[in-house]
Amino acid sequence: MPELSDMTLDEQVGQRLLVGFDGTNLTDDLKYLIGTLKVGGVILFAPNIESPAQVASLCADMQAYAADCGLPPLFISVDQEGGPVARMKEPLTLFPEGTPALKTREAARHFGSTTGKELFEVGYNMDMAPVLDVQPEGFSGIMEKRVFPGSPQEVGDLGVEVMETLEAEGVLAVVKHFPGIGRTTLDSHLTLPVLDTPFTELARTDLVPFEIAFGAGASAVMLSHIKYTDIDAQWPASLSPEVVKGVLRGRMGFNGVVMTDDLDMKAITCDMDTAARQIFTSDVDIALICHRSDRYETLAETLKAMATRFPGANALALGRILALKKKMAALAAT
Repeated sequence: MPELSDMTLDEQVGQRLLVGFDGTNLTDDLKYLIGTLKVGGVILFAPNIESPAQVASLCADMQAYAADCGLPPLFISVDQEGGPVARMKEPLTLFPEGTPALKTREAARHFGSTTGKELFEVGYNMDMAPVLDVQPEGFSGIMEKRVFPGSPQEVGDLGVEVMETLEAEGVLAVVKHFPGIGRTTLDSHLTLPVLDTPFTELARTDLVPFEIAFGAGASAVMLSHIKYTDIDAQWPASLSPEVVKGVLRGRMGFNGVVMTDDLDMKAITCDMDTAARQIFTSDVDIALICHRSDRYETLAETLKAMATRFPGANALALGRILALKKKMAALAAT
């Protein structure tokens, strides 16, 4: 694993990008993303997936190419929550009722262990799960089919079971979507949800599962694309210094890796140059962007310019990312 002092600025900036790509094998463009843009990770979706054997070959080829380029191992990620969000299909084990059916610690452990084992076997090292969003009692929101049942405490406890069993099988868990999206009926893929929920109410409910997960050693968290006006009236959580610096890192003391949700979602209305500046100044470590476009290069160029101006902040972010990659390697070795 390269140390920060051994990495060029381009290599450092690339580690802050986790991207989607086109194709089902190691194409020239994928080689460009890894070898030239030097991305730190990738995420696979249905168009990238044909079979477990094909995914295993693709993952091995990507990791080998990154190593040939002298780069750290890639985060190779997928959304495998069960239920409606499961990119890998049969013959992997499916949990068709999803997270709402994981009502006991035993059920949560079974899901995490089975999913982690099967993902690791085909080359993944990161699952964008578990979902720690809390849906208020009696409310039917956008996350209804994706959330754990029960109180905020129960959501946190069940989420920790999934997190720990995924990681016991060698797959990093990314808890999501901080500070919670259980209160909206709007889909951030399509628009920007805006909520005026008082922070005191969020602290009493939505933040509780994340506090539990952080206390149990969560290493990575994904932000939501929701604007919480009582915290930050200007920016959605994924681009908000008040949410990340103020609440997540400040009040809650989280010092792990923080990533955005997909910056291609319609909730993000600013240009990528502005988004990159917000990512940098908000202490967000990784920009997730899932659909190949010239936005990748725009993000990289602006992050590079910001890293040149603020090398100390960039070094802190890279330190967190490289620490997570060292944890990833340690999990794989056990």
